[in-house]
Amino acid sequence: MLFDTTLFVWFFLLVFAGFWMLVRFPIARVLWLLVASYAFYAAWNPWLLSLILFSTVLDFSVGRAMGRSGDQRRRTVLLVVSLVGNLGLLALFKYADFFLGSIQACVDAVGAGTEIPMLDLVLPVGISFYTFQTLSYTIDIYRGELEPIESPLHFALFVSFFPQLVAGPIVRARDFLPQLLVEPRYEPERHGAALFMILGGMVKKIAIANYLAVNLVDRVFENPDLYSSVETLAAVYGYALQIYCDFSGYSDIAIGCALLLGFTLPINFNRPYISENLQDFWRRWHISLSTWLRDYLYIPLGGSRFSDLLTYRNLMITMLLGGLWHGPAWTFVAWGAMHGGALAANRMLQRRRAASRPDWKPSRAYRIACAFLTFHFVCACWILFRAPDFGVAIDIFASLGEGSTYIPNLVPPVLAAIAGGFALHLTPVTWKERAGAIYARSPAAVQAFALCAAAIVLQQIKGSDVVPFIYFQF
Repeated sequence: MLFDTTLFVWFFLLVFAGFWMLVRFPIARVLWLLVASYAFYAAWNPWLLSLILFSTVLDFSVGRAMGRSGDQRRRTVLLVVSLVGNLGLLALFKYADFFLGSIQACVDAVGAGTEIPMLDLVLPVGISFYTFQTLSYTIDIYRGELEPIESPLHFALFVSFFPQLVAGPIVRARDFLPQLLVEPRYEPERHGAALFMILGGMVKKIAIANYLAVNLVDRVFENPDLYSSVETLAAVYGYALQIYCDFSGYSDIAIGCALLLGFTLPINFNRPYISENLQDFWRRWHISLSTWLRDYLYIPLGGSRFSDLLTYRNLMITMLLGGLWHGPAWTFVAWGAMHGGALAANRMLQRRRAASRPDWKPSRAYRIACAFLTFHFVCACWILFRAPDFGVAIDIFASLGEGSTYIPNLVPPVLAAIAGGFALHLTPVTWKERAGAIYARSPAAVQAFALCAAAIVLQQIKGSDVVPFIYFQF
């Protein structure tokens, strides 16, 4: 059930109406949202609900047992049970065929002639997201940073809350669970701001991400030899905008839908392409994932507490695993390696500069140049992220290096979508907040008219091609 479909609109209207009718009944409203969340997920594949139920029962039980135990050894064993159970499922459904295929390639390379059978399991939508979400719960309890929840209904809703279930933001239990204990209040202005956020997310997804995917990006990455260097560069820029507008658009819709139901979810993007270095980029891009990797992987590895060499190692391990988290392919591992290596190099330069020139302050021109270089490095990495294999990635880089300049495929609507995407991305957050506040304070009739007008325009832009959200595959 995709956010940008009529089916979801009707589904959400039903959920919204039922929730606010039951708002004064704590158990009933939680149960209503839980049933709606399971129905939302079952729309893809009802059988896969069993995996969510498994993770829910496992981590609820582990959390309670861990909270009642004062024996550190037993608590450690329980944490290992949670890690093995959750990561085992993730490895089985997402990575088993990847590793079996890699072994098969090695076997073929030495001419052994052995055929290794593949499992061909269905990849559960959003398994990477809800796995990290439930793991944060048990790890926080183990660290003594969170008390276990006593209500299985509350925990089940935390795991399966439908607005952010399949593509984030990744929510921490300590942020979400307390909101279930407070009766939401209907606040027209707050809901107006939520509708504005949803509308903005739809514009990003349909008018920019989908349009660029269908009319430029997919075509170039399918047959890079047919396009000039300028067209290929435009497709690389287009993909940078596509993945940003697609994923941040989903996050905006998820946050807006949650807000309409009385829940506040964390912001997930903050104009990442204006970053002056990669460290800043990862503070702005997929914030819920980058902070998860920082808190539950990078810091436990040692973070930057020890030698420079160990810090660089920790950065590389974190980004390699972050790359693999995105998908079972060596291109994703290479993408993570490029980011990990560049983060290590950036940290090395920062430390050397701080030691040799402690009072140095960058000029505006220097900062702009750094942002320009950082953006183009990120775009180069996106080529590996988007390409189905290394062969296509090499073809894209080769096309960029040819220097050909004919541009018959860069028609005005495509150029307008690219320009509009960059303009939307570069718009200051305060401007967007001001526009949202104006919309929220407008009369209901004005809000409804704006929504209807926008829906009609977006429907005309949408066309017949179905373009799933990119991060559904992760």
